[in-house]
Formats: sequence, structure tokens, C-alpha cells
Amino acid sequence: MNRFQTSAAVLVALVLGFSACNIGPGVSEVPEISFESVAPNVVIEYQDSLYFTISYRDGDGDLGQNNTDNNNLFIQDSRNQVVYGFRVQQLAPDNADIAIQGNINVTLPSTAILNGGASETVSYSIWVVDRAGNESNKVSTSTVTVNAQ
Repeated sequence: MNRFQTSAAVLVALVLGFSACNIGPGVSEVPEISFESVAPNVVIEYQDSLYFTISYRDGDGDLGQNNTDNNNLFIQDSRNQVVYGFRVQQLAPDNADIAIQGNINVTLPSTAILNGGASETVSYSIWVVDRAGNESNKVSTSTVTVNAQ
């Protein structure tokens, strides 16, 4: 894991927000996510962080991981297809088998301009994987403008 990924993992652990509650039967065991927000919508390369919020639903409560070596939330840059991995901490006790839902907040510490210009736009794809290996749907973020320093 490089320094950027380590910093990103630490930041996501610090700002991870979630809530869990019983949402009843009929919710899929495969996690489902929805894009809620990304902020700010204009950043300075290498300086500003991006803050993403997604909502989730998981029918058997096995979303999240206590093993700090395992990434289970992924953010992919649309410009170069680079994938950043993060760890969502375990959201429900082992073998709880309860439906959960809530929001997850994750921070991407910075981004850069790839085309060498003064500015460019980027969007991201986000998805999660539960402990059983079920991959959620992928959601796309709104666009963010990245300006040169």
C-alpha cells in the first residue's frame, strides 16, 4: 500500500459515518447502494479533498469488515480507471443476519489534473463488496472540476 492509499485509508476510517437498523424482510443479501453526494464540486489539485456520501441497504447485514487489511469500498476515477480501495468497518455483528441500511461517508484526500491543462472534469464510480463476496451495483457520481494549483 503506497503512502497515498495509507493516508486515504486512515482518513476514511476517521470520517466513516454509518447507521444501521432493521429494515424488514425482502431486502437483497447483495448490497445495494445509491449515490447521495460529492463535495465540493470544484477542487484545487493536490490540495482539496473530495467527500463522498453513499447510502446502502444490505439484507443480511454482512457489509463492512473488521480486518484492516481488506478493502471493501472502491472508488474508480473515470479518466484513467484507477481504483482506490477503502475499508468500511463492520456494520453489524457477525452472524447477525439482519437487514441494515444507512449512509457511508468516505474521503478521497486529493486528486490531480491528468491532461496537463488548467482544468478538467472527473466523475467516479463507487461500489462495495460484502463479507460473502457479493458486489453491489456501481453508482456514478456527479462531475467535479479539478483546477491547477
